[in-house]
Amino acid sequence: MSYGEKIITKQVDRRVRKTKKQLRQGLAKLMETKSVKEITVKELVEEVDINRSTFYLHYTDIYQMLEKIEEELMNELLEVIKKDRNIPFNEHSLPFIEDIFKILAENRDICVALLGPHGDIAFIHQMEQIIAENSFQVIVNKYPKAAKDIQYAYDFCLAGCVRLIETWLKKENPEPVEYMANMMYQLVTSALKPVYNYIITS
Repeated sequence: MSYGEKIITKQVDRRVRKTKKQLRQGLAKLMETKSVKEITVKELVEEVDINRSTFYLHYTDIYQMLEKIEEELMNELLEVIKKDRNIPFNEHSLPFIEDIFKILAENRDICVALLGPHGDIAFIHQMEQIIAENSFQVIVNKYPKAAKDIQYAYDFCLAGCVRLIETWLKKENPEPVEYMANMMYQLVTSALKPVYNYIITS
């Protein structure tokens, strides 16, 4: 590829990223007041002032667009989880938790939409399942006899973490990623401590 062709390719890639970002922001805004099944392509392109033909260059419909967005976001989260999947939940977990919060912050608009009242509950369940498979299972493997008690504590923590993330993402002036990662770590540790004490003394 010649130098000129590389420049053109970069310009095209930049335009594509810009267009997809505009569409994503528009979809997130519309999802504040209505569900995906109520949003039309016409409504979305009018919201972001883009031609319908431009939309169809990238997506077949609104459902496929949301599916692609969720897939990209999930892949980012999976990369972080896979990298640190064997780290026990202790003070060494903080960088891992910070990485999760960074991804959420970088995708704040669509994350708020997905976690909101008009969001995609399937995405939330998928996210919970991935976290469970890569963190809960590590704990259960270590303490197999206490699997039932760990499950209760884990579900309690997971529900609280999802709500904490939702509240943080919706704030106009959200706290720094480091602050939130430390808060989540402290809250989860406090919730799991009685279970760990029970495991040790049993």
